[in-house]
Amino acid sequence: MEDITLEAVIDMLRDIEEDVDYENATTLVDDRILDSFDIIAIVNATDDEFDVAIPAKDIVPANFNSAKALHALICRLAEEE
Repeated sequence: MEDITLEAVIDMLRDIEEDVDYENATTLVDDRILDSFDIIAIVNATDDEFDVAIPAKDIVPANFNSAKALHALICRLAEEE
C-alpha cells in the first residue's frame, strides 16, 4: 500500500468543504466548521479514496478537528488492515 500523505487528505477535505484553512485549523468540529453531514462525507470519501473504513468508535471530534488528526487516524487504520 502506498503512503497516504497529508496533502492527499487535505485534497479530499477540500472536495467536501473547500473554503477552509486545513493546514492550520485545529477546531474544525469544535467550531462547527464541519458538521455531521461533512463528517459522513469524510467517512465515505476516506473509504473511496484510500480504501480505509473508519469504524463508528473512531468517529469522534478529536479525529476530525484537524487535517493532521484525520491523517493520523487514516494512517493508523490503514496499518491495522
